[in-house]
Amino acid sequence: MKFAVRYLKNTFYPLNVPETVTLHDGQMVIVRTEKGEEALKVFLVNPQIEQIWDNSKSKPEPLPLVRVMSQRDLQTLDDIKKEEVEAFFKCQALVKQHNLVMNLVQCRITFDRRKITFYYTAPERVDFRALLKDLTQTFTRVRIDLRHIGVRDETSILEGVGICGQPFCCSSFLRKFATINVKLAKDQGMPIAPGKISGTCGRLLCCLTYEYSNYIDAAKGMPPVGSSVMTTEGLGKVCYLQFMSGKVAVKMEDGKTKEFDKNDIEMVDADVNVEIDVPAINNYGDDDTSNIDIKQLEDDRNSSTGNI
Repeated sequence: MKFAVRYLKNTFYPLNVPETVTLHDGQMVIVRTEKGEEALKVFLVNPQIEQIWDNSKSKPEPLPLVRVMSQRDLQTLDDIKKEEVEAFFKCQALVKQHNLVMNLVQCRITFDRRKITFYYTAPERVDFRALLKDLTQTFTRVRIDLRHIGVRDETSILEGVGICGQPFCCSSFLRKFATINVKLAKDQGMPIAPGKISGTCGRLLCCLTYEYSNYIDAAKGMPPVGSSVMTTEGLGKVCYLQFMSGKVAVKMEDGKTKEFDKNDIEMVDADVNVEIDVPAINNYGDDDTSNIDIKQLEDDRNSSTGNI
């Protein structure tokens, strides 16, 4: 029976458990990490994952177990959580006092109270030497770490629920952020509207990459919207596409719109006298994004840093 703890960017680390210690899934334990002693939850590793770990050359280094948390330790953890809130507001006040352009995101204190970490986002590099000096005078006998993170990192730390109704991917299972651009949304026929294709972080949805390859495969052999085609019922113009079902909607010369399988139509070089209203979902012209600053949605150097 093996156990693991989730630590640093949704990564599970094997736990070194002495034979004399009995653990149960969901217990809180004290673990020694590179940052100091941390209070983490234990997860029981199923046999399949255990086998993958045993055969992997890149599995994380096991973390040593210090002890199972007692009732007194749990009370200490509650006290530390309160101290984190107090430290956050103290640091925030100092940031305002020094007129620094930075947004404080979160404060974390190790269980042994030897290190305090302040996470922040900022559009540009921040000179926080004066701030750090004040922090060392405010928080004595503790190491202080100021960490610049991106807006995607910020969302993964704060957690929440996406428009799909599920917990944020970045907070639950994503370890690294893939590079995402608006072409992914266009190729999947999504409306180019910030509210539809961006997440809480203000960047394009991570899930745009999940089914992208399926859409690319499904789009093969499908005619562009507005092209003239010959169907089993005559000539017409393509007015919209349904990628996943492989259906093509064609407006016929009599004004009726009918759906055909993509294999039952053929593009032709003919002038079909049919006017179509191209839905915004299929309209990939330059005018689609004329009122939208796409650069604000796409990744930049402040999107993610991996510095959590």
